[in-house]
Amino acid sequence: MPEATWKPHGKHGRLTMQSDLPDSVFAFPMQRKERLTDAEHVRNAVARFDQVINVSDADRALAFSNIEKAARYYGVNLAETSWHDLEIHPQRNRKDADARGAATRERERRTKYPRVPGVGQ
Repeated sequence: MPEATWKPHGKHGRLTMQSDLPDSVFAFPMQRKERLTDAEHVRNAVARFDQVINVSDADRALAFSNIEKAARYYGVNLAETSWHDLEIHPQRNRKDADARGAATRERERRTKYPRVPGVGQ
């Protein structure tokens, strides 16, 4: 398992923009995804781990190491012992699924609110 790069950030609570945060507070530091600035964000990172796309297995291993280190620091109990335990529903085809969902919503909208000739023109 790779060595964690996560470090607690001393200015927690005073920052408002993600761009102000150093790479070392992210589970995925290269991609700057899933910040680990408090216990709530650590729990969110665990819950959303399988939703992060376009990352390698090495990135996931590093992210899990960072999550483990942040969880210990913030007192979050992790039942998982490996990043593989968090890969419940990997979303590798997420862009395709999003496009299909948008098309379905548009069809439903047209069905619910059909265009009436001569109205709104």
